This record gives sequence, structure tokens and C-alpha cells, in this order.
Amino acid sequence: MSHVSVGQQLPEVRVRVTRSTVVRYSGASTDFNEIHFSDRHARAIGLPGVVAHGMWTMGAGLRVVTDWVGDPARVVSYFVRFTRPVVVPDTDEGTEVVYTGSVTAVADGVATVALTATCGDDAVLGAARVEVRVD
Repeated sequence: MSHVSVGQQLPEVRVRVTRSTVVRYSGASTDFNEIHFSDRHARAIGLPGVVAHGMWTMGAGLRVVTDWVGDPARVVSYFVRFTRPVVVPDTDEGTEVVYTGSVTAVADGVATVALTATCGDDAVLGAARVEVRVD
């Protein structure tokens, strides 16, 4: 990789999620909790509607870093806190999650990247950070 420095901004990644995305992820992950496909079940526990899986939201966000470094095997560690669910409307467009990243530290060939993930005005991941080999 070329020179990496603290404060460097990574290219933004925008990911669209639809009900179809959520259903396919349910099958791939074998997580068939009704909140991921039924508005009725989601609302019964206080959610505004069907929500994307937190692990999908987390995984999609890692693309900011893997696209930047070009090799997912360079990821050393990844940590997030789930702050708000991604509500997925029953429309063809679904919703969009926007991911950004900024280098916060570089030491011994490893960069630490702080990630942000927003859906509309809501931060959906908190304290998200990735350590990635850059040497």
C-alpha cells in the first residue's frame, strides 16, 4: 500500500438493503428470527418494522476497509457495538446504509480505522474499529 497516515479518509461505501437482502441473509446465516421478515413480529417487541441482521450490518461495513486494502486477509481485528437497528421498509428500494472510515493510528505496519455507519440520520454502529495490516 502507499503511504498511510493518521486522519486519512477511506472511500465511502453505500450499501442498499432490501427485504430480499434480509431474507437471503437469513438463509445464509440460518437466523430465522421473525423480526427479520415479519412486520407483525417486529412491532410486537417494539421495533418499527423488519430489521436487518446486526451481523449483516457489521459485515457490510467491513467493505470500507477490505476495498481500501484490497485483501480481506489483511484484517487483524474488527469490533463494533450495535447502536440502532437498520429498519428495512417493504419497498423495492429498501434503505441505504452509508459507511465511512478514517485512520486513527498507524503502528508496526498496522492501521487502526474508525468506521461510521449511518442509515438516514441514525448511527447504526458505534465504537466500530478495524485493525488492518498495511505493510
